[in-house]
Formats: sequence, structure tokens, C-alpha cells
Amino acid sequence: MYLHLGQDISVNTKDIVGIFDLDTSTISKNTRIFLAKAEKEGNIINITDELPKSFVVCDMKSGKSGLYVYISQISTTTLLRRIYRFNK
Repeated sequence: MYLHLGQDISVNTKDIVGIFDLDTSTISKNTRIFLAKAEKEGNIINITDELPKSFVVCDMKSGKSGLYVYISQISTTTLLRRIYRFNK
């Protein structure tokens, strides 16, 4: 199954490592270090021009390799609801 993250971007749910709220998770120093490293390596994909609300970490098993971080304007609640709605 694929999860629509916003704009024209969808990812395979099998590739998702985690879905995180930007407001609460970036309080942690480790999260800020992780995001800074991902940005330095060019592994952050910003898919919004609006205020970002979440980020989704994906381990691309097909095609690209490594962890990629998608910055989305869609809240974690909405993203999780989309996953659970289709997995019933």
C-alpha cells in the first residue's frame, strides 16, 4: 500500500520507518542531530511550501538506498489515519 504525503508524493508503507510530529520530536537534541545529518547528506525531501507539520523517515528498499526524510504539511494524525483506514 502507498501513503500520500502531500503534493504528488506517495511512499510505499513498507518503506516507512517512522512518522514524526515536527513540533514535539524536534525538542530532542538527537532528533535535531539526525535531521541536520540527513540534510547535509541531501536526504531530506521537502514536499511543502506551507508550514511543515510532520516528517516521515523512509528506508528505500527499492531504487535508492539509505534513509530519506520527507517533510510534509500533513499532520501525523492524518497520515496515521490514512494508513489505518486502508489496513482494516
